[in-house]
Amino acid sequence: NVLPSPEGPEPSVSITEIRQYLRAHGIPFHDGYSCLHTPSLFTGGHADQLPPATGSAPYTLFIDKTTGSFLCTATLAEGTWQDFQANVELRHHGIPCARSGEVEEDMRQACEDARCIWDRALPLWELLDEDETKKTKAMFGISLVTDATLKRFGVRYLRTAKSLVFPWFSPRNATLKGLKLVRIEKKGDTIAYVEETLPRFDSYRNLFGLPLIGGRDTELVLTGWELDALALHQAGVASLALPRGATCLPPTLLPYLEQFKRITLWLGEDLRSWEAAKLFARKLSLKRCSLVRPGDLQPRPLEALNQGLSFTKILRAALPASHKSIISFRQLREEVFGELVNTEQVAGVKWMRFPELNKLLKGHRRGELTVFTGPTGSGKTTFISEYALDLCMQGVCTLWGSFEINNVRLAKIMLTQFAGRRLEDQLELYDEWADRFEDLPLYFMTFHGQQNIKTVIDTMQHAVYMYDITHVVIDNLQFMMGHDHMSVDR
Repeated sequence: NVLPSPEGPEPSVSITEIRQYLRAHGIPFHDGYSCLHTPSLFTGGHADQLPPATGSAPYTLFIDKTTGSFLCTATLAEGTWQDFQANVELRHHGIPCARSGEVEEDMRQACEDARCIWDRALPLWELLDEDETKKTKAMFGISLVTDATLKRFGVRYLRTAKSLVFPWFSPRNATLKGLKLVRIEKKGDTIAYVEETLPRFDSYRNLFGLPLIGGRDTELVLTGWELDALALHQAGVASLALPRGATCLPPTLLPYLEQFKRITLWLGEDLRSWEAAKLFARKLSLKRCSLVRPGDLQPRPLEALNQGLSFTKILRAALPASHKSIISFRQLREEVFGELVNTEQVAGVKWMRFPELNKLLKGHRRGELTVFTGPTGSGKTTFISEYALDLCMQGVCTLWGSFEINNVRLAKIMLTQFAGRRLEDQLELYDEWADRFEDLPLYFMTFHGQQNIKTVIDTMQHAVYMYDITHVVIDNLQFMMGHDHMSVDR
């Protein structure tokens, strides 16, 4: 995933410019939490027939206040701010709008593959052997989740892959758009959940449980895992699961969350989920968000169901995301206790490949700057690419700014390190490893050589909003600054 596009960064647009443009073209709108809401350009009629501001036309088009990109939830048309302006101009000339967001061939194929798997998978309650059903439910820790709940969400089981199958339905007409398969891998005493999605993660995004949300629901719990959404729904709480858990909240999903006056983020039971919840709340508008702080009596929803804990009690204790500017220790008391209990997690994400580095740096923490220095050719890039890859494989969203070597060479180094083998000697394995590498939350900036610092920082900020980047690598600082800056206090 390369940022920005090769033609240069998307021209940025401010919320003031968006509002002025809409007013100038007589397009009614109202202010939402993360988006502006307007009537759709894509549901027939011409510009001069746009519904009046007081009209009863549904406001189904959402414009992201940060990026200007839009999505029409009625037709699923989407595009950039420039696409939106182009469509408004077309309407003024009486030409029907061009619908972007049409399904490409790859997507169509992925949908067909998803449909094949879906047809082969069986509803859990229809497994011939009751014993098999019990064992399967016990294995995934969902013994207390009723068949009625599984049925409502359409959860199935694929015997051949020993995987639970979670469907993603189109938000518009409930057709099957994709799947997530989850299986269990045991490594000694630890259990790991392995996920696979169709289409791939970066080509389609959806909120699990969307068709079950009513138009009048105003409160929602946002979770990081499909099984948590099942547990909450069973307790009578409207809930949705994010496609990549606590890794990221893609802006394309924000329009579907606009109807809720209150959103509680209950993403998981570790500190990374807590950090992610704080980050997502900023994107969703702090004033309507509350966060469930991980703790012994506040585990993830599925665990709470299995332990017989009260959901109402946990949700009532959720903390408002927007702190006032001045607070007392009483309000910080619980968070301080949480940091003392979880000292290991507070230290950050540990490196799997570098135990010695963990002794020095303890782990990767947000908001910290680490500088690696050494003479030319000493292996800084090789080491840092492995160091970043280690974190990326653990779900840390990473952005690379490689100013010295080009992205193709950097990606080749990282892919070799990822595969742990010389792929030039085994080219038949290339596609298999490249597919797996593509699923990592890894992005590259397309700059090369000396750059204007402001442009680089704008690109980073854009990446943080779009992809929830939490780790940025600059290689290297001297190249980015250029040699003219040597005399200046760098």
